[in-house]
Amino acid sequence: MVRFCTRQNHRYALYTSLVYIKLVYIAAAEAQAMKNITLSADEKLIEAARERARAEHTTLNAEFRCWLERYARHQEQMQRYDEVINSLRGKLRVGRKLSREEMNER
Repeated sequence: MVRFCTRQNHRYALYTSLVYIKLVYIAAAEAQAMKNITLSADEKLIEAARERARAEHTTLNAEFRCWLERYARHQEQMQRYDEVINSLRGKLRVGRKLSREEMNER
C-alpha cells in the first residue's frame, strides 16, 4: 500500500520496501525544518490509532503530518474549488430546470 501526502511541490510516499528507505532519507534531509509538538489524548485512542496506522503500513506521525497539512491548507483548497466552480459556470448543462416540488422531493 502506498500513501501520498503532498507538501508544496513534494510528494512523500510510505512504502514497505527499499523505496521506503530512499524516501525516508529524502524526508530526513528536509526534516531539519520540522518542529516537534506535544499532544495529549486518551491512551486507548492513541493505541487504536497506532494499530490502524500499522495495518495501513504507515505511522501515526506520518498520518498526523498529512492531516495537519490538509487542515492548514483548507482555505486554499476551498479557494481553488470556488475558482473551478466559477470557471465551469455557464459551460455545463444539467438538463431541464427542476420544479420546486421535484427539488424538495425526498
